[in-house]
Amino acid sequence: MPRSSLSPISSNLPDGTERRALQLLVVDDDATQRSLITVAAKQAGHEVTVAPSVADAIEKLRSARFDCVTLDLVLEDGDGIEVLREMAAAKFGGAVIVISGMDGKRRSAARSFARSVGIELQSLPKPLDLAALRISLANLGKTAMGLPAIHTWGGVATDAIVERHRA
Repeated sequence: MPRSSLSPISSNLPDGTERRALQLLVVDDDATQRSLITVAAKQAGHEVTVAPSVADAIEKLRSARFDCVTLDLVLEDGDGIEVLREMAAAKFGGAVIVISGMDGKRRSAARSFARSVGIELQSLPKPLDLAALRISLANLGKTAMGLPAIHTWGGVATDAIVERHRA
């Protein structure tokens, strides 16, 4: 039986374990990327808020609580590092997934900065690998529930795939 394009994907959690939806903020000025990330996250059962700019992201971070932020490093009105600075000042306790077309060196610098201010950060390159994003979100969802952060895809442990994308 075919699955609707917007129905949640099945969970590999033990029967009877309720899955908690992540509150996700998607910060990207590219409408196509925002849409791809939003659809993937909603299919996984997460709640999504979007911010197309640094200013909008900061406003949303000040007015709501998020478990995770996906963040582009280059935005029309500024740099994603500005958003990370605001998150650090607000003592943001969630996770950040940088999704950027910048080279690995720039993504690594963002990760180092985030760690220096106490923010957990992962990095995925553009063009975005939706499977890697789904794996990262699944791991974050498990961590939020206190479960081990390893996700399987078709019976194969995928934490090594995610690590490859973090570099």
